[in-house]
Amino acid sequence: MNEAALIDIAEASDSIDQAPAAQFSIAAGATFQERRTRTLKHGDTFAVFDHRGDIGIEAGSTEGLYNRDTRILSRLTLLLEESRPLLLSSMIQDDNTVFSADLSNPDLMIGEQIAFRREQIHLHRLKFLWNGACYERLLVRNFGDHPLRVNLALCFGADFADLFEVRGEHRAARGDSSAERSSDSKVVLRYAGLDKIERITTLEFCPAPQSLGTARAAYEVTLRPRQVRRIFIRVGMPNAEGAWTGRSFYRHMRSARQALHELSSRAASVDSSNSLFNEVARRSISDLYMLVTETPSGPYPYAGTPWFSTPFGRDGIITALMTLWVDPSIAKGVLRFLASTQATSVEPERDAEPGKILHEMRHGEMANLREVPFGRYYGSVDSTPLFVLLLGEYFSRTGDLDTVRELWPNALAALQWIDTFGDRDADGFVEYYRQTNSGLANQGWKDSQDAVFHRNGQYAQGPIALCEVQAYVYGAKHHASILADELGFRLLSVQLQSQAQALRQNFEAKFWCEELSVYALALDGQKQPCRVVSSNSGQVLLTGIADPARALRVAQTLLGPACFSGWGIRTLGLSEPHYNPMSYHNGSVWPHDNGLIALGLARYGHKAATAQIFSSMFDAASYMDLRRLPELFCGFLRRERNAPTQYPVACSPQAWASATVLALLQACLGLELAEARNEIAFFRPALPSFLDELHLRNLRLTRGCADVLLKRHGSDITVTPTRCDGDIGVVVRY
Repeated sequence: MNEAALIDIAEASDSIDQAPAAQFSIAAGATFQERRTRTLKHGDTFAVFDHRGDIGIEAGSTEGLYNRDTRILSRLTLLLEESRPLLLSSMIQDDNTVFSADLSNPDLMIGEQIAFRREQIHLHRLKFLWNGACYERLLVRNFGDHPLRVNLALCFGADFADLFEVRGEHRAARGDSSAERSSDSKVVLRYAGLDKIERITTLEFCPAPQSLGTARAAYEVTLRPRQVRRIFIRVGMPNAEGAWTGRSFYRHMRSARQALHELSSRAASVDSSNSLFNEVARRSISDLYMLVTETPSGPYPYAGTPWFSTPFGRDGIITALMTLWVDPSIAKGVLRFLASTQATSVEPERDAEPGKILHEMRHGEMANLREVPFGRYYGSVDSTPLFVLLLGEYFSRTGDLDTVRELWPNALAALQWIDTFGDRDADGFVEYYRQTNSGLANQGWKDSQDAVFHRNGQYAQGPIALCEVQAYVYGAKHHASILADELGFRLLSVQLQSQAQALRQNFEAKFWCEELSVYALALDGQKQPCRVVSSNSGQVLLTGIADPARALRVAQTLLGPACFSGWGIRTLGLSEPHYNPMSYHNGSVWPHDNGLIALGLARYGHKAATAQIFSSMFDAASYMDLRRLPELFCGFLRRERNAPTQYPVACSPQAWASATVLALLQACLGLELAEARNEIAFFRPALPSFLDELHLRNLRLTRGCADVLLKRHGSDITVTPTRCDGDIGVVVRY
């Protein structure tokens, strides 16, 4: 998904060709696991705290409060008697609305005397985000048996660093920062950017501190035994509603929780006989809706925090595909947003061409100044066919012909791009190449500099035709044919179906590698296949382009010991020259990759293989912090009583990783909600070994909704509607 390679921990041992220099890499001086971060998000604002709820304790930390790709707060540290409190515990609540932490005092000495015995003072922090600001309530309680005078301090600051600076990019020049105390309870931090935009952070305290400067607020609190005091803090964009009070804190917290609940209430829900799986599923759905941001075009799942909290075309589309059965409104929002940002002209510095779908959008200072090319960037080869594919799947799910009519001109422009700019040499395959040296060298989902190479280790030279992209094009033309017929364009429908079948035949002839039992990773600029065993071959199965006999062989290869780690399918086979289980794209395990492969395997009826992937992903999630599948993890072989090895700077949460659990459920159950047939269908439903019973609730079609219970009875699965409102059918097909 990402616009550049992250840093690899070690070089591939058998590489015989020097890897290209990394673009826009993310420095990994310390891992997220070492820093034990916690994340909240609302709209265009997200926050990364440590487990105490602090920001910026360590130099070079990625923690902070961010808004539209700028870190608007880089330090907020709580001190008790000038020392950091002891951490008792902290958590993100199940719905992802509120962060809470319980803290206490260590033994505090004055000279050789104990001023405070440990654990007399209890500090409780609550934090949430709402409309561009972070709100905090600090509760202080005396559990001692005599009055105590407690000194608290909050140290703060804002570096207004662009997100790409935080990631490690260096800048020749920056704007000017300033700070002022505007009242006894308010400090204003300003940054005049080189892009002529002033960015402002305000800090407001209630009650007013005894001492307030431009980098520190200090309180002296006297507490009787069992007495409680509360301090409220608001940090973020300027406050438009006037005076800040504690009552505002509770009102906004209710609003934040209600907004997230309303967003997720339209989704189907999942409950099972396995309490651990229920935790995984709840966290996945909560993460998904935390990442969903309301735009003028509708809901859009931002790709992930901290690095990718912004619209990505590929990520948004794949997330929408995986969640169509749960909540088709996400797909509608994604389609309408990407249609509104579709390229209309040739702009080489943006890799833009008419009809092309967005790769990434940024709003920070460096993007505005074009120090990085991602302000509105179109350097992905697969977003455009995926857009058309999603439109077809959305119509199949909803029957919403009005939205299809609205977006049909955008679909036609995308198809035109596929046939022209996407296939400049008219060989029938869509290839990519960057138009300037500042663009991404690789423009598929594996967009690391070293992700595409030949069997001998040499890196492929472009233009490059990736195997899964041809499958997406096949799916796009197949779906566009159906849509054209629905809209009355009969001749165009026939032409598109003919083109899809021609592509299928050409693809089999050019990409199949008989000796490897997979499809080639890609064709290079000389039309030579990259005969490499990679997970890309599994994604080919998603749209049905593969011959069924060859699909079976792909399944056997990817679930064999060279590719399957025990925690999932690796991005690259063990025997490949650049294999490295600690690399970003050359041997790691990506949950969304496994989810797409599982959907493809299910299409061809390989339910045992699908359940195997599901079980491995569930096992991995059960070891992860918060039961949350991250963007990726390392591809080391699974060993008994060991957990998966985490990748140092993987985003967590990540939208398409969160959606993976839902895709795996759909794949195993063969679940299809078909508006045209007015039915909820299960094709050869299977349950993985860790689930004996599964209850799906609120499965919605236009004319009604249903709850369905699935139970295992030996080797059989029964499907029983437990509620059916409206005129809809629930059917099982074998």
